[in-house]
Amino acid sequence: MKLVIIEGFGKLETVQKYLGKGYKVFATGGHVRDLMPKRLSVDVKNDFQPTYVVMDDKKSVVESLKKAAASSEQILLATDPDREGEAISWHVATLLEIPSDAAVRIEFNEISKNAIQNALKSPRPIDKNLVDAQQARRVLDRLVGYKLSPVLCQKIQSNLSAGRVQSVTLRLVVDREREIQAFVAEEYWNFFVYLKSLAGEQYKATLVGKGGEKIKLSSEAQVNDVKSELNGADYVVQNIKRSITKAHPYAPFITSTMQQDALNKLNMSLRQTSSAAQQLYEGVELPGEGKVALITYIRTDSTRVSKEAIAAAREYIGNQYGNEYLPDKPNYYASKKSAQDAHEAIRPISLERTPESVKPHLSKNLYALYNLIYKRFLASQMADATYNSVSVDITANAYDFRISGRTPVFDGFTKVYAVATNEDDKDDKSTVPELNVGDKQAFIKYDCEQKFTKPPARYTEASLVKAMEEKGIGRPATYTPTVTLLFSRKYIEKSGRAIAPTELGCNVTDMLVKYFPEIMDVGFTANMENELDGIEEGGMRWQSTVAKFYEGFEDKIRAARGDEYTLKAPDEQTDYVCEKCGANMVIKTGKFGKFLACPNYPKCKNTKNLDENGNIAEPKQHEVSDVVCSKCGANMVVKTGRYGKFLACPNYPKCKNIVNLEDKDGGKKEDEVVLPPCPKCGKPLKKITTRKSTFYGCSGYPDCDFTSSDPPSDKKCPTCGAYLVVKTGKNGKYLKCSNKECKFKQNSENVK
Repeated sequence: MKLVIIEGFGKLETVQKYLGKGYKVFATGGHVRDLMPKRLSVDVKNDFQPTYVVMDDKKSVVESLKKAAASSEQILLATDPDREGEAISWHVATLLEIPSDAAVRIEFNEISKNAIQNALKSPRPIDKNLVDAQQARRVLDRLVGYKLSPVLCQKIQSNLSAGRVQSVTLRLVVDREREIQAFVAEEYWNFFVYLKSLAGEQYKATLVGKGGEKIKLSSEAQVNDVKSELNGADYVVQNIKRSITKAHPYAPFITSTMQQDALNKLNMSLRQTSSAAQQLYEGVELPGEGKVALITYIRTDSTRVSKEAIAAAREYIGNQYGNEYLPDKPNYYASKKSAQDAHEAIRPISLERTPESVKPHLSKNLYALYNLIYKRFLASQMADATYNSVSVDITANAYDFRISGRTPVFDGFTKVYAVATNEDDKDDKSTVPELNVGDKQAFIKYDCEQKFTKPPARYTEASLVKAMEEKGIGRPATYTPTVTLLFSRKYIEKSGRAIAPTELGCNVTDMLVKYFPEIMDVGFTANMENELDGIEEGGMRWQSTVAKFYEGFEDKIRAARGDEYTLKAPDEQTDYVCEKCGANMVIKTGKFGKFLACPNYPKCKNTKNLDENGNIAEPKQHEVSDVVCSKCGANMVVKTGRYGKFLACPNYPKCKNIVNLEDKDGGKKEDEVVLPPCPKCGKPLKKITTRKSTFYGCSGYPDCDFTSSDPPSDKKCPTCGAYLVVKTGKNGKYLKCSNKECKFKQNSENVK
């Protein structure tokens, strides 16, 4: 048996299906090793040597992985095709003692049978340059976070964090807000005249200049002066320019443009977009096919497309729309200079799988995003749209007026893309009347509008990602985590769709700019990304890049921590007496808001929670369930965590047993599936919800690796004996055989 190791559980079933018999697929669930927690774990005196350990929550995974590897005839590492994925493969290879020159690394840009089978033909050694680039990033981020965060905690409040990319991104938001606050509106006027042609057609012309020079009207008095000079003037056509103009299609999506369009056109947040894209990449359930991946890898900054995909697109366009919609040569798009160009642009795996054909099987967000990706890619290989454009210059007493417009000649790529993006046709449809040079136009009336300049707009998630990309801050894989972290730290907040910094975010930015201006410099951060790219290309030692950054860093840290400057609010004295030592308690601000603390800390560590009115809150009593802890026998209690409610042993930390509840309300819903024992080993099944997907797995993992994307039932297939799963169709729930080769299906009113 050959062992293929991947990252995400969500694509395990899809990859296993395409590999077939003779292969076993094992998912690590991401990184298995990392720098030691709560320690620097970087030896700055020994060439920045990092200390890696198996992560606490991955120890059982690693044990199971080693067992699987020991009984395998060949091991292949198929983690994601990027720096992070290469590093995960390296960590796995290190744990499994695989030689560094062994050809064990395979990668595929899409989860399709052809891509996976082709990857199997060309395994290679792990690319140490990619690994070193990721190591440099990890070490740099640990140095910055570990060293800067205590400065913020000392000078502002506890439980604050800083980060190399995170803090510079925060500065963009803070600087934009201050631009808005400092903005002074300026008055200006738009000046139009309504005219009538010799044929009697009325139209509107815009004042653009005087005597060939541009003109700007900034007051009503100036507007009145222009009117007085124009009164009684002859409006004469001076010049007519006709041309054919073209609109070129947009490039296929990269990560940042997909995120921007998803927000602007579909109103999907960064997290919603990332989650939907991940599911489309890993695979969705399609009737009769099982799990099928729909799009290529979703973390990319390259607009490159394979020759095969371009050929398929051109064939599809010619068949569906006609050869007139095909450009003479394929369209190619230049990537940014800073692009890693490791993968293709984001595109559908098969154009034959149209959005409408899979719509009944996708959620609203999945369909909307797939439709957007599909149409954008298809349009990128279509012909230009062409227009008849006309511009007419008219003069009156030395004042210059203009009227322009364009009408479509050939819709080209807009035949597809306008529908895909749900955009209104923004073309200027104003028709220009038939005019001739020298024609005098009859004056009808003036039309003047008072306007005021507007401040720059606040960032949205989409425009912030665009700014990060344009300024070279971060890379495709970091955009969503960075912005999400700023929200979770309460450094920024939403105001409608716009992003505004909080007071805390402004204070953090000011403190870091004061002491660490270089780290907070956008150009410095962008250059660091370029140096990481240089490591990947094999031109630099990663330790040299880190050493260059670290030079003088400790001195700045010491200077900051020794400075008495602070933004920390003084402790507020209260009349509450500490029952442990008798001191008057003070109000402090922590991660979760204000609380009471004894001023004699650390000798006395007494604290009390405060409610929203500033009164002492009663300690929260956890609901005791009737579920007995399988490890120590105590009745488990209901707690609330990141992904909803769960059961926890009350004897924590001596006993750390937890059990997932079947829904966020902590109980079983009336229409919820009752989970049977694991069909593979008989242990209880549980519903597992991650950031990327929801699936059903055995509670005995990793000893038992059973997973199912659909809830299993307790019934067996009468045709082949495999277990049945519960599916939902237009007419409600029904049972279906889990064996992809078996077509058994049964409607049942008793399915819950």
